[in-house]
Amino acid sequence: MSIHKSELKKITTHQFQEMKNRGEKISMLTAYDYSMAKILDSAGIDVLLVGDSASNVMAGHETTLPITLDQMIYHASSVVRAVERALVIVDIPFGSYQGNSTEALRSAIRIMKESGAHGVKMEGGSEIRASVERVLTAGVPVMGHLGLTPQSIFKFGTYTVRAKEEQEAERLMEDAKVLEECGCFGIVLEKIPASLAQKVAREVSIPIIGIGAGVGVDGQVLVMQDVLGITKEFQPRFLRRYADLHTTITEAIVGYIKDVKSESFPNEREQY
Repeated sequence: MSIHKSELKKITTHQFQEMKNRGEKISMLTAYDYSMAKILDSAGIDVLLVGDSASNVMAGHETTLPITLDQMIYHASSVVRAVERALVIVDIPFGSYQGNSTEALRSAIRIMKESGAHGVKMEGGSEIRASVERVLTAGVPVMGHLGLTPQSIFKFGTYTVRAKEEQEAERLMEDAKVLEECGCFGIVLEKIPASLAQKVAREVSIPIIGIGAGVGVDGQVLVMQDVLGITKEFQPRFLRRYADLHTTITEAIVGYIKDVKSESFPNEREQY
């Protein structure tokens, strides 16, 4: 059941912060296309992330690294056209901001101008500070991303839980404070111990969104295809499936094929 638009405020980065201030949890899902984004927005989702996870779930790549800036802008544009209420944030893809603040600014401006999105997300902490600050000087809202950072998968070599050791946990806390000082409006924490995520959420003033980071943060994000049970292979502990669309869709298509083959579709009422 969708929620009537008049009942809901447009979500902005200001609203995002206000939600944390009053203790209201923030709901966030990924979206990559117009049709699905329209459904998610109508249902009342707070934030839509046009994630570079499109590289995996939409394009079939093993990692997020291959997706290009042009492809991210295409997906973001499709989502923005569907949205009336949700805040739309777009991942700047791998190779479009790391180590070069001028490139980061150029990428962020292209995303904002060409897609109409409301902000961008960048992976990393102090090592990308110059890029984050440069993008923020142009008035582009930036969301950070710490913990498991999929764009750095070949550096870590594994998708295992991050920041379990004290030194890495301290570094993550420092990075969160760096991102806050830079002016980021929020941070995603991915696949880190729940106790650490809760500590970060308490010690920084900006909203903290978790994925595999426990309940003690300010909101949650998951990949839409995982939540709806479209994907079957991916089964991490932190994922809760709210539907089994893989089975539903498969049964529908099998039924369609059967009806076409048997000539029971179309019937007399379904033709001109």
